[in-house]
Amino acid sequence: MRVLVGCEFSGVVRDEFIKRGHDAWSCDILPSETNQARHIQKDVRTVLTEEWDLGIFFPPCTHLCVSGARWFKNKKEEQQQALDFVSRLLVSPIKHICIENPVGVISTKIRKPDQIIQPYQFGHGEQKTTCLWLKHLLVLKPTKIVSVREQRIWKLPPSPNRGMERSRTFQGIAEAMAHQWGTILES
Repeated sequence: MRVLVGCEFSGVVRDEFIKRGHDAWSCDILPSETNQARHIQKDVRTVLTEEWDLGIFFPPCTHLCVSGARWFKNKKEEQQQALDFVSRLLVSPIKHICIENPVGVISTKIRKPDQIIQPYQFGHGEQKTTCLWLKHLLVLKPTKIVSVREQRIWKLPPSPNRGMERSRTFQGIAEAMAHQWGTILES
C-alpha cells in the first residue's frame, strides 16, 4: 500500500508503516529528522494527485487550535488560509484519509471530528486531546489504556523547538495507525 504522511517532519508515523512493509513517505516543507530517502521536502499539496492509497495529514495547528483562540480576531486571514489547506487535504483524490489536529476551529468551520483520542489510550501516560477527521477509515481502537494522565505537552517551557515537540506524534498512536489502517486494502 502507498502511504503519504503529510506535514510530518519526525517520520514517526511514516516509519511505522515502513516497518509493516508499506511504501510509505513523509512530506513536509521541513527536512525529515530521520530517513531522508523516504521524505519529500516540499508542500504536500504538490503531491496529492500522485497514486496514494492512504493519506494521513498533520496540518499545522497554529491558526486552528483552541489554545490560540485569544488571537483569532487578529489573524482571520491566516486562519482562513489554514482552513483552506485542511479542506484541500480532505477533498484530495486519496481514497482513505485521516486529518489530525487538536480541538479547534476545524470542528466548527468544516465539520466535527469522527474521533477524539488521547495518548493514554495508546500506552502513554499523557493527556493531549487529539481530533481525527476520517474519510473511508475506521476509528482507531485503543491499544493500551494507562492510568497516569499528565499534561506534559501543555507544560513544555518556551524554547525554539517547542512547537515541533508539541506536534510530534506519540509512538503508540503511530503504531495503532499503521497496525489498524495498514490492512485497509485487504478487506
